Amino acid sequence: MGPVGPVGPVGRDGVASGIGVGELDLDGLGGDVLSLTPAPGGPPLRPGEVYVLVRLRGRPVGTVLGRVGEDADMAQALAAAAREQLAGFLSGAPPGPVRARADKEAAGGGAVRPGADTEGPACGGGSGAGVPRVSVVVATRERTGQLARALDSLLGQDHPGHEILVVDNNPATDRTRALVERRYASHGVRYVVEPVPGLAAARNRGVAAARGEILAFTDDDVIADRRWLTSLVAPFADDPRLGCVTGLILPARLATPAQILLESHGGFTKGFAPRHFDPHRPPPGEPLFPFTAGRFGSGANMAFRADALRAVGGFDPATGTGTPARGGDDLYAFARVVVAGHRLRYTPEALVWHHHRESWRDLEEQAYGYGAGLTAYLAALIGRRPALVPALLARVPHGLAHALAISAHRTAGEQAVPGEHGARTHPWPRSLSRLERRGMLYGPLGYLRARRLVRGHRPPWEAAR
Repeated sequence: MGPVGPVGPVGRDGVASGIGVGELDLDGLGGDVLSLTPAPGGPPLRPGEVYVLVRLRGRPVGTVLGRVGEDADMAQALAAAAREQLAGFLSGAPPGPVRARADKEAAGGGAVRPGADTEGPACGGGSGAGVPRVSVVVATRERTGQLARALDSLLGQDHPGHEILVVDNNPATDRTRALVERRYASHGVRYVVEPVPGLAAARNRGVAAARGEILAFTDDDVIADRRWLTSLVAPFADDPRLGCVTGLILPARLATPAQILLESHGGFTKGFAPRHFDPHRPPPGEPLFPFTAGRFGSGANMAFRADALRAVGGFDPATGTGTPARGGDDLYAFARVVVAGHRLRYTPEALVWHHHRESWRDLEEQAYGYGAGLTAYLAALIGRRPALVPALLARVPHGLAHALAISAHRTAGEQAVPGEHGARTHPWPRSLSRLERRGMLYGPLGYLRARRLVRGHRPPWEAAR
């Protein structure tokens, strides 16, 4: 299948393009509109289809997609949709249907994804006592435009004190170094080079160079919400057994069919209710725990207790983007920390806006990489911890069913936002399902190839001893 063009009325698979993305803040569900703004770094909102993060006095609670007419008051129309769809969820009753009407004249349909199937108390901050030192690690390679946008958002954090490290992975030019030295070194941003190709190796270099008790990781293609770091780090102060915290990832733009299709079938979002994962109390309904590490979160928004991450050897350098394994470095770290006995927490208040890949070719590569990264991570976990083989074998039947389910052809109605709205359908193409499954078959082989390339490589903090 060839690439989809940039922005047009409808893409190749019936996917409309050009959905506006914004934030709607309400003074309580029944209260006034406090603000309606475009997503950070995004274009102004215009009539048509609009996808918004709904906040209640700043707290993220759900997403709504609506079609707003030319003559409608956009803020009031989207607020009405939010009240209709979130009322049941926030009152404890089952959420309403996925279709939403912004108002009788202006909204053609929409959906909300409030994440009501999870457990745990409402997510607040930590106690605030003894705020730990934090290092933020951003691995990058030859993407200075995106990196600058990410660093600007990190410098605007409301966290009382943190350092930022840029890890330049196997650089081909000196552009990243020049950017950091010219624009960001005066703000305390540190520049580090990792010559070994691969995201995991780059992150390990950041782990070695970091000075913080907590190590936060994000990517160069995100914009961090102002309270991202405070919300991501606060839970560590309240729970000494907590080893890892992950957060919410939303799309910064939905401008092309590929971006819309990815988000309509899940994207990176893990819902709007906090969750706890405890190795001593496996979550109900999770027969593959802890091997379904993708449910914990994603590498663009994660933090670890530094001692816990270093104790398990950090990230496996034979995984991740930039290696033959294609991915899986974040999944490996999540599972290793949990297997070592630490708790993990997902908190939706720690928000970053992610710039999804734009072209159809990008989406094809992403589908293949997801499949490869999943099985590469499992190969890495078993290769590094052979004692887990019996537990993994016991879960093989469930694992096969899970793998087939996550890579299956999906119709539009099986996902919420923004999959089904109006009269259009956004099915997940069979071609992408096939690519995911091919990636799964390739993943262990890719990992073995990558492991040969890094044979003898030790984590930088160990090699320095």
